[in-house]
Amino acid sequence: MAASEGPFFWLGNETLKVPTALFALNRTRLCDRLRAKSDVQRKSIVLLQGGEQTNRYCTDTGVLFRQESYFHWAFGVTEADCYGAIEVDTGDAILFIPRLPESYAVWMGTIYPPEFFKKKYAVAEVRYTDEISTVLASKNPSVLLTLRGVNTDSGSVTREASFEGISQFTVNNTILHPEIVECRVIKTDMELEVLRYANKISSEAHKEVMKAIKPGMKEYELESLFQHYCYTRGGMRHVFYTCICGSGNNSSVLHYGHAGAPNDKTVEDGDMCLFDMGGEYHCYGADITCSFPANRKFTADQRAIYEAVLKSSRAVMQAVKAGVSWPDMHRLADRVNLQELKKIGILQGSVDDMVKVHLGAVFMPHGLGHFLGIDVHDVGGYPEGVERIDLPALRSLRTARVLEQGMVLTIEPGIYFIDHLLDQALVDPVQACFINNSVLSRFRRFGGVRIEDDIVVTASGMELLTCVPRTVEEIEAFMAEAQGGTKSFDSSSSQK
Repeated sequence: MAASEGPFFWLGNETLKVPTALFALNRTRLCDRLRAKSDVQRKSIVLLQGGEQTNRYCTDTGVLFRQESYFHWAFGVTEADCYGAIEVDTGDAILFIPRLPESYAVWMGTIYPPEFFKKKYAVAEVRYTDEISTVLASKNPSVLLTLRGVNTDSGSVTREASFEGISQFTVNNTILHPEIVECRVIKTDMELEVLRYANKISSEAHKEVMKAIKPGMKEYELESLFQHYCYTRGGMRHVFYTCICGSGNNSSVLHYGHAGAPNDKTVEDGDMCLFDMGGEYHCYGADITCSFPANRKFTADQRAIYEAVLKSSRAVMQAVKAGVSWPDMHRLADRVNLQELKKIGILQGSVDDMVKVHLGAVFMPHGLGHFLGIDVHDVGGYPEGVERIDLPALRSLRTARVLEQGMVLTIEPGIYFIDHLLDQALVDPVQACFINNSVLSRFRRFGGVRIEDDIVVTASGMELLTCVPRTVEEIEAFMAEAQGGTKSFDSSSSQK
């Protein structure tokens, strides 16, 4: 059956239809990998536990549900409190749904029978979660493969499936994790279509923010405009991560927007803005950062820093392809940043010597980018055999892998003026000798610039998923048009 002929997830209007065949293919890929392993026995069954519906602390107020990422990758199920089993030999899938009480029909809506979900998710069988033990026993599995492993970004351990009666089965919780992670690292064509859609909507939402901004607005007003566009035009009920809407010096706070600093500053004339926001559709999302002046016109200093970061971004885009080392891409961006900061006059001396003392990490303390997919920092950054590089900034890289075709990553170089890091560098003789403090002082309250795009690695290069104004000229022309000017943004020019 072709993907277009089967059931699909769709929110109507102009939103994207996501075929359930996407998840069936994911299961097939996983089973193919497992069958190829010598330590996977015949009649093995993969068992995954989905996310649970939770309430806010001790109250009866429900938290808006979002599916657990591994479970979503394998089943595409939107409902909470489910399990899924996959017979490795055949690829057949069994979905286990909760047996709902009659009161559900009063408060929450129709109670659908198993046949409804069998058709909705195109699985071989649907049973109730209170039947897991009985159903699995009838399959006489040699082993249940459960998911246990460490997320190399968060340090948290995945949730391993458990159910009443599991003790009667032989369970292996070491085989599955590295195999399903590697499947998630390489995206299929159907997954790429969802990621393209997430980028399209999120890019347009960023442009709406750029049209609307003016001094006197609150940062959160612009956050709300982004969210409104993503939801109304893209069907994106969730944002992919906490929106970062930094203006002025807040644009130097790498993860601004959290509860202690909730995008609540008033945007001022002359502020440089850094807005890092992405929407999520059916659990796949985008991660895009746009930097631009609040008053729609770059000052000479803003232009100099922005164009330095853009040069770093474009240098990486030209170098990216299958077979290159991601740490080498970070080093490339770092070197371009240092060269440009020297041209501006903030730095002085040999760039080679600056690299040796890790001066770039003072201005770009984070890694160049990360995997992207169902999670904003998608899994697979550090599989067995890939070690972190324990050097400034490089230790913050979320992957140190050699790139492969089908990987999706962000490219997000930046230059920031963070007082804490600048003060440390100025008292360190090996770094301070390269800094022209009289020029640097002019940038002390500048904030920062980050340019973040989402890309797919190809055999010979990359595909750019993000489409927003990127050059100074494009940004100024686009923002001027929003104020009644005549110039317009040519989307094709940002792809060059």
